[in-house]
Amino acid sequence: MWRLFRMTAMSTNQWNVGLVGYGEVGRILGEDLRKQDVRVTAYDLKLDGHQAAALRDHASAHGVVLAASHAELAAQSDFIVSAVTASQAVAVARACAPAVKPGAWFLDFNSASPGAKRRAAALIDGKGGRYVEGAVMTSIPPYRIKVPLLLGGSGAADLAPLLTELGFNARVASAELGIASAVKMCRSVMIKGLEAMVIESFTTARAYGVEDAVLASLKETFPGIDWEKQGAYFFQRVIEHGRRRAEEVREVAETVREIGLAPWSAQGTAERQAWVADLADAGLFGPKGTKEFARSPDWRTEADRILAGIKDGKPRD
Repeated sequence: MWRLFRMTAMSTNQWNVGLVGYGEVGRILGEDLRKQDVRVTAYDLKLDGHQAAALRDHASAHGVVLAASHAELAAQSDFIVSAVTASQAVAVARACAPAVKPGAWFLDFNSASPGAKRRAAALIDGKGGRYVEGAVMTSIPPYRIKVPLLLGGSGAADLAPLLTELGFNARVASAELGIASAVKMCRSVMIKGLEAMVIESFTTARAYGVEDAVLASLKETFPGIDWEKQGAYFFQRVIEHGRRRAEEVREVAETVREIGLAPWSAQGTAERQAWVADLADAGLFGPKGTKEFARSPDWRTEADRILAGIKDGKPRD
């Protein structure tokens, strides 16, 4: 009880924030928190792989301390942010739970289904932590720590003002766990689905030489959207992040499945996102084994590369 009281009384700038996942999201949060002189510890499974050197260099440059395991991070953190791939949300909660401090906050930033969030919450709360689900409502890089964030769970109302102190843009969606995630997942049916449909539609139109007519028709039907610009953005986001997006949309499909509805659209979207990720990993969009994508303002550059790969029957070297 005393530990919980002290946690509540602590100022957020006295917290040690633990980041589980030191990918794009974790690094952005780490940078923004360190600018406020907040102590930050991070752990990522990739610290044991070929990307370790780059992660260690980034941590060193920004004053982020790296932990050796989930348990080591949890044992010293007053506030944990789990920002990993969607399929690992419950696994991370399971790995952190035995070492979590009594009363420590656990913010699940992951794009997981309501069912997965409830399972993760049971693990953290069962060991004396305070689990709150977070649903990130748009792409993080432009907004950074101020990305719109929906909170859910019994502790959401208590955590929200503390997150505001840290610079987050968070608001409570519901005291019921799973509601914030349901909003995120249902939105992703549309957003991630639109990405997949644009890639499929535009690439096919390019193959038939009718892309200008298709774009003109789309502009007439949806005059508020710049389809050239939007198309280029969708292609690049899926090329660069298709693997992570595919995992998220599999959680979207699970969300749909949890209500008894067959997730035909979500399943197809996940397959298309993963397919583009496979092409990217094979070097179709840049030198083999690299992430040096064209980042072209014209989506046609990427569509032509996809078509060349299809014609050859394999991604180009």
